[in-house]
Amino acid sequence: MIVVPPEDMFRVLGDGMRLRTLVLLRSLELTVGELAQVLGQSQPRMSQHIKGLQEAGLVRRRKEGTAVFLRLGPAPRVQPIFTLLDSWAATGGDMPWFAADRARLKAIRADRAAEAQRFFERNAWRWDELRALHVPEAEVDRVIEQALDEEGRGERPLGRLLDIGTGTGRMLEHLAARATSALGVDRSPEMLRFARARLAERGIAAELGQADMYALPMEDGAFDTVILHQVLHYAHHPEAAIAEAARVLAPGGTMVIADMASHEREDLRRRFAHARLGFTDRAVLGWLGAHGLEARVVAHLAGELTISVWAATRPGGSAQQLALRSVG
Repeated sequence: MIVVPPEDMFRVLGDGMRLRTLVLLRSLELTVGELAQVLGQSQPRMSQHIKGLQEAGLVRRRKEGTAVFLRLGPAPRVQPIFTLLDSWAATGGDMPWFAADRARLKAIRADRAAEAQRFFERNAWRWDELRALHVPEAEVDRVIEQALDEEGRGERPLGRLLDIGTGTGRMLEHLAARATSALGVDRSPEMLRFARARLAERGIAAELGQADMYALPMEDGAFDTVILHQVLHYAHHPEAAIAEAARVLAPGGTMVIADMASHEREDLRRRFAHARLGFTDRAVLGWLGAHGLEARVVAHLAGELTISVWAATRPGGSAQQLALRSVG
């Protein structure tokens, strides 16, 4: 973490625009353009404010496609500032710009929701047509929960949750409440924008970021639960995607894969850009086992296309260790 002397920290925050920027980022990740819109600044001027906040370790950048999102720096760095502001507000401190900034922030949320809805309307036919081939989503959800709960031995904490290829964020919506932290990654900036608006609308606490499933920007063993839901059939090298998911799975952690069983619908390659026509149990269990995971078939759910659910655990952890990570 960047070490900044207190006097330099207060000098950086002495500019009201920088303080207001921090408060806005406390509510929502924003682009430079969105911050400029809320604060009534030019983008070049806004970039200068952000540069100062970055140098103080108070703000971080995250690239997503052609967009760059800004988020708060590490909690130990920023939390004392918010504690001070909250105390000031509680004692009647006058900060009228809070209310005005919050109102303009609502407009940003509304713009994102409208953009996400337009994206969905342009692409809804694809999801609707694919759903007609699948098992009902509620049935798949039930089986995924069964796999995560270790064959019905009670609902367990999910700890640090990673949803690879999160798409619309549906798995995060379903599971984030059971996790200590929840992160969804996807290569598509458009899908991430849709997911961000969807999760915000439903009040789901989860992070989203752009990442390649073949090269996840996370450390080994960083997650206790990893989900790949209807992702692998888009992968030209599914074994490599599973290898990367296995790399970030912690000892004692669980990975669940839900995807199509092997089929012969060649038209799905052309209509929906499927790279693989489903998977056999032998292939998926072999890929999981090759990376030291104890793998099993959870269920085959029959529909026009059969959906298979596989689960795997990494030996070496314990339920007690996971419980500790879940509250830590």
